[in-house]
Amino acid sequence: MEISQAIVLGIIQGLTEFLPISSSAHLILLPKFFHWPDPGLAFDVALHLGTLLAVITYFRADLWEIFVHFLHQFKIKQILPNQNKKQFYPDKILSLLVLATIPGALAGYFLNDLAEQALRNPTLIAFTLVFFGGLLYWADLISRQRRSLKNLNFRDAVLIGLSQALAIIPGTSRSGVTITTGLFLNFNRRAAARFSFLLSIPIILGAVLYKMPALFSQGVGWYEISGVIAAALSGYLAIAGLMKFVNQTSYKIFFWYRLGLALIIWLFLLR
Repeated sequence: MEISQAIVLGIIQGLTEFLPISSSAHLILLPKFFHWPDPGLAFDVALHLGTLLAVITYFRADLWEIFVHFLHQFKIKQILPNQNKKQFYPDKILSLLVLATIPGALAGYFLNDLAEQALRNPTLIAFTLVFFGGLLYWADLISRQRRSLKNLNFRDAVLIGLSQALAIIPGTSRSGVTITTGLFLNFNRRAAARFSFLLSIPIILGAVLYKMPALFSQGVGWYEISGVIAAALSGYLAIAGLMKFVNQTSYKIFFWYRLGLALIIWLFLLR
C-alpha cells in the first residue's frame, strides 16, 4: 500500500464513521473498485484510533459535563470548578451510555469473525445501504423531534443500544442506525446525532483496545501514522459539519447518497 492510499482510506474512514453512510461499506468497496491491497489489521486499528481522537476532541466539553454528572452522583462537588452551563444531559447519562454500549459490544465480540468474512458481500451491502437508508428517511419524516437529551431514559438507552448492535452488518452504518432510532424515539435531529457520536466513543475504544496487539506486533510505520492523522482530521470535520447541517435540513440527502452507492455496486460489482 502506498502513502497516498493510506491517506485516502483515512479520510474515507473519518468521514463515513460519523456520517450516516456506513464506513464498513466504503472501506470494503473502495479497494475492490481500485484493486488496492488489503491494508491489514494494524492499519484498521490506526484508522479507528484516528476517529476516536476526532470524537473525543470534538466532544471534550460534553465529556467533562458527563464526568461532572458522574461525580455529583457521589456528592463529590467541592473539588470541581463551576459546572458546565450547557446541561445537555440527565444526571445518569454515564450509566445510560454504558447500558447502550452493551449490545453493540456483545455483537462485536461474538460476531466479529462473521462480519469480517461472510457478511462482506457486495449484494448484502447494497441491500443494507438502501434498507437502513430508507429507515433513516422515514424516521426523519415522521419524528416529532420534541425531545432533547435531558429526556433520555432507560428505555431509550436500551433501544438505541440494540440498534447499534445491527451495525455489525456492513452497510448498516453505526451512526445511521442509532440516529434513526433516536428519531423514532422523537429526539430532535441534533440530540439524536449527539448521543450517537458519544455512544461511538466506548465502541471505538473497545475495538482499538481489542485489536491493539496487532498494531504492536506489526509495528507502526508511516502508513499507520498517515491513516491516524487523516482519519482524525476528516472525522472531526464530519462531526462538526453534521452537527451544523442537521440544524438546517433533514437527513434525506444521506438516503439518496446511499441509494446511489447501492446502484453503483449493482452496476459495477454485481453484473
